[in-house]
Amino acid sequence: MQQEALSFLSSTLPPRNHHHLFPPFSRLRLHNFPSLSFKPNSSPSSIFFPPNPPDSLSSAPSAAGALESDIHEKLLYLDTLGIDFLTLLNRHPPLLSSPLSAVKSVVDYMTTPPINFSLPDLRRLVSMCPELLTSPLTSHTIPVITFLLREVGVDSTFDLRQALRRRPRLLACSVDLQLRPTLYFLRGIGILEPRRHTYLLSCSVEGKLLPRIEFFERLGFSRRSAAAMFKRFPQLFNYSIGENYEPKLNYLMGEMGRDVREVLEFPQYFSFSLENRIKPRHVACAGRGVRLPLAVMLKTKEDGFRDALEVQFVLNDSEELKRMKKPLVSAYILREKGR
Repeated sequence: MQQEALSFLSSTLPPRNHHHLFPPFSRLRLHNFPSLSFKPNSSPSSIFFPPNPPDSLSSAPSAAGALESDIHEKLLYLDTLGIDFLTLLNRHPPLLSSPLSAVKSVVDYMTTPPINFSLPDLRRLVSMCPELLTSPLTSHTIPVITFLLREVGVDSTFDLRQALRRRPRLLACSVDLQLRPTLYFLRGIGILEPRRHTYLLSCSVEGKLLPRIEFFERLGFSRRSAAAMFKRFPQLFNYSIGENYEPKLNYLMGEMGRDVREVLEFPQYFSFSLENRIKPRHVACAGRGVRLPLAVMLKTKEDGFRDALEVQFVLNDSEELKRMKKPLVSAYILREKGR
């Protein structure tokens, strides 16, 4: 199994980059909207083209003016909240066409009881999840809040605010297509208190959660054993395969000479920094000829680690002395019997 795991870890995953820019706001000013003018055409060909109703011509400039007025009012309103409209628009273009009344409804709902976010909290939510301002309040945002309270079991509005502060993207997720299927998946692998791990609900089962379990299956673990790791330490789902799992497992099995199965008992291994924690602690152990359990080696504070290192070093010396004394004692006994 160890050789199979080492062979599998030699593969790498290609990086993926996404980038999107929205045209600058200056292009949206009124003088750039197309203008219509009506000039009677007396040429004979005009009989083939029926004249446009006068009402539609007169309403076109007023519609453009209304659009610019709405954009201007939206800009001023968000500015009073400390939200940069143009920066947000660049990241989330649908904000341009979202009615100001709808934006205000969402803001009022999120900043008044029972939700009652402060303005700094709201600004952070919007900066991380601009979809909040354009999502329909009654058909999207309120159902998300209701789902978290009733189905996930979030205990109070205080805990709800904590969950949304930690993972604002929850507010952009569909209950039926994203949140509920992920909830069922987490419960299916034994995570019975999902309210403590609401940050995982916005993760795709097929795109993120399953691939991480399958990674450990390819190392030789059974599905049950791999799932048990994530049940024991759900935060493991948040770590990158290429940037976390692979380099740390390579070091564990290569430099440290440990069995890959040790992470089954201590999946928190992946939460520690390779350069700042794992490597220095291993080097210190190797220098003293000591082998500590992963949990003892990594979880203890520096003083506790040094104490554990010294104790184990003394114990190792005592065991070595016993092994050295045993042949001497046996020889002495034999010698005495021969007299």
